[in-house]
Amino acid sequence: MNILVKIVSWTILLYLVYCGFLFIMQRQMLFPRYLIDIPSNTENISGLEKIWVYTSFGKVETRFLPPADSRVSGPAPAVIFAHGNGELIDFWPHELKKLTRLGIGVLLVEYPGYGRSKGSPGQKSITEAFTRAYDVLVARPDVDSSRIVLLGRSVGGGAVCILAANRPSAALILMSSFVSVRSFASKYLVPDFLVRDPFDNLAVVRTYNGPILVVHGKFDEVIPFSHGMTLYQAAKQGKIITYESGHNDCPPSWDTFWHDVETFLQDSGLIKHSRETLMK
Repeated sequence: MNILVKIVSWTILLYLVYCGFLFIMQRQMLFPRYLIDIPSNTENISGLEKIWVYTSFGKVETRFLPPADSRVSGPAPAVIFAHGNGELIDFWPHELKKLTRLGIGVLLVEYPGYGRSKGSPGQKSITEAFTRAYDVLVARPDVDSSRIVLLGRSVGGGAVCILAANRPSAALILMSSFVSVRSFASKYLVPDFLVRDPFDNLAVVRTYNGPILVVHGKFDEVIPFSHGMTLYQAAKQGKIITYESGHNDCPPSWDTFWHDVETFLQDSGLIKHSRETLMK
């Protein structure tokens, strides 16, 4: 009997130690910023503006790509982009510049503690960084504040969903994103209340009144396809696009993806350009 009690006691103790370890290390797992090399030279793209946003924990770097379409007159729509957890805003200007050919501005917002930005990543600090960046963006005279589109990739879906809960937007695009971080707790055999940064995307999607585009790979090995389907089914005005891909190779064709995004923005009444624009 004493042996059984000892086994149970040690099992409980080891489990509590395991839970404590995950509680302490979860932000390093969710935001592996120290594993990402910061490029020494930034990409030289015509028109790109580097803008520092000031927060309670220090400066956060953002970059703005203005609309490239000379036919745009007056304030233009803008996309706020949030990248994946293993990336930096440095990696994205060239690809996102394709959006500017539609007459759309693009604001890339860095996570706190990533790249050259101060602070540490977490739901609270990311919320502050993105809301401050949003406020700076909509104050620009060349931006139409009624046509702000939020685009998040992977963990970036959590960033833009929390922004959507705090600031108005015209549309939401969730790419390879999750229902919530808490939904992964069972995978690690821990109670979900130990999750420090829940990023409850599903709760936001359920109450979001604008159009939502969900993009997900059918064979996503990091965030299962079921997450994308659940988000799509919960949306009031939802559309889903699926690709024959996993997580890191989604989308398999960026040209196809941007055409799909363009169609979504057209159907949502946010742009009126032809589908050939991105091919120029």
